[in-house]
Amino acid sequence: MLLRTWLTERFGVDVPLVGAPMAGVGDGRLAAAVSAAGGLGMFGVPAGASASWIAEQAAVAAASGRPYGIGLMAWALAGNPEQLDAVLAARPALVSVSYGDFAPYVEPLRRAGITVATQAGTTGEARAAERAGVDVVVARGGEGGGHGRAEVATLPLLQGVLAAVRVPVLAAGGIATAAGLAAVLAAGAEGGWAGTAFLGCAETTLPEAARTRVLNASETGTAYGRVFDVAQRLAWPPEFGGRALRNPFFDRWDGREDALARDEAARAELADARAAGDFDTAYVYAGQAVGLVERQRTAAEVVADFATAAKLLTRFTTP
Repeated sequence: MLLRTWLTERFGVDVPLVGAPMAGVGDGRLAAAVSAAGGLGMFGVPAGASASWIAEQAAVAAASGRPYGIGLMAWALAGNPEQLDAVLAARPALVSVSYGDFAPYVEPLRRAGITVATQAGTTGEARAAERAGVDVVVARGGEGGGHGRAEVATLPLLQGVLAAVRVPVLAAGGIATAAGLAAVLAAGAEGGWAGTAFLGCAETTLPEAARTRVLNASETGTAYGRVFDVAQRLAWPPEFGGRALRNPFFDRWDGREDALARDEAARAELADARAAGDFDTAYVYAGQAVGLVERQRTAAEVVADFATAAKLLTRFTTP
């Protein structure tokens, strides 16, 4: 049984699944692997990435011969406009631009024939995205890994967004298995948007020590906040914290972000830990579904597991 939704029809993919754009974790190689397996793979653009890096990774992602996407951070584009130029030149099938003032970038992307998505953490954000002209809204619940809002969980957010907008809606946050994908499809989403499910894959850029942490983490092993952004002096809008594996550095500074912003020793400590692969201090962004990622697999194996959502949904159609 094949699942046919707006997502599969729009991009000609086999599984209504987007591999989320995880900056610093998933580059063109992971995007290509997800797309080749029948989903729609994406790679995320780090805030300081160059235009040449985007072009290189786009070429890798396109090598699968299947559609792929790129994720941009709106707050970073103002100071790095060449990122948008590089994405326009690459002409991916899908671009997600989120977190900050994304509205000015919607029409240039759409004029280039690119489908535009925005991640929304509240129903109000979803309405604003629709008004800005996006083609699809990603309802991203607080369970999700990496950056976003944490005010609303995926299921209540998805229901609110579906009732509030007319454009297609994808669901993100906590979707790591076929059961999760089946759940959001049954609720009315046109597909799932999954990142954490791929953290155990060999095609990520995670160091082995970080991947081991992911595979050993439990569903209660993440924490949400701004500690790692403040320590790095990143200009993330404060309403968008990050969910990562909890570690001693986060616990030491959580709730003390004002002091952390002035502590140069802590900034250097985090930078040194990242270079050394010390994840008692360095971060690994992951969502609450991380407890479901128990062994290393290929991206193709993960996508194949998601594809079995079709069998689960037959329960609702069998006489």
